[in-house]
Amino acid sequence: MLRHALLALFALLLLPGVAHAQQDFSDVTIKTTPLRGGIHLLTGRGGNMVASVGDDGVFLVDDQYAPLTERIQAALAKLTDQPVRFVINTHWHGDHVGGNENFATAGAVIVAHENVRERMSSDQFMAIFDRTVPASPPGALPVVTFEQGVSLHLNGDTVRVIHVANAHTDGDSLVFFENANVLHMGDVFFNGLYPFIDLGSGGGIHGMIAAVRSGLELADEDTIVVAGHGPNSDRAGMQAYLEMLESFRDRIAALKSAGKTLEEVVAANPTADFDATHGGRFISPERLVGFIYESL
Repeated sequence: MLRHALLALFALLLLPGVAHAQQDFSDVTIKTTPLRGGIHLLTGRGGNMVASVGDDGVFLVDDQYAPLTERIQAALAKLTDQPVRFVINTHWHGDHVGGNENFATAGAVIVAHENVRERMSSDQFMAIFDRTVPASPPGALPVVTFEQGVSLHLNGDTVRVIHVANAHTDGDSLVFFENANVLHMGDVFFNGLYPFIDLGSGGGIHGMIAAVRSGLELADEDTIVVAGHGPNSDRAGMQAYLEMLESFRDRIAALKSAGKTLEEVVAANPTADFDATHGGRFISPERLVGFIYESL
């Protein structure tokens, strides 16, 4: 029952229209945590945010939900009197783009991979939750899009935004602050819990693994790694996450190659050694096995 309840909650977290109607945001507080080099972690409800703060203004990675925008702005105002100039969306899900329209109205430029704009521009059906996400209003859409990546030079840092294909979705981006050595992985990295692989949005296990490898290539032993969900980590933590995903892929691939059905693979419990630590939250072991099985 707990897993079903958590899955239903996560469904609401991902769907901006439904989330606004059914969630109570009254108790949400935006917490800011300094990382280094003018970079701050912001947490509230939804995907982890990162803000670069300096004389050139604020560069914000993801923006959670529209009802939280004023609280996010108030938290940033305690750090700087500069405006939010750019918002990068790491992907299209509602807990990462819900504040787009508000920030755009306040003067920010929304930046994302071209597939983020494409998916936000039309209704999206998420089969796992049996829900349709309505198209976003025009004011919420990214106005600057890219195919492979883009770099921004702000606050004395070079910010590299790098597309990773068919991972959590088909529009994921990693955001690397080179000078500060801070890497935001978006929902390619769920730290301490099983990841959601959105097959209907072009995600897949092979792309997830490749994307984590891309993150490892950017990181060194001193890199602060920000996950899309869960606590901050480092290169070693991301390496352990990669090895977990690779082991699941290999086990499930072997069973599928042997002719096992999805139900038989789930019954074999190929994720057993991590279920106690990772499997009791948003994504159950059964769901994760399904994601991997279907994307092989």
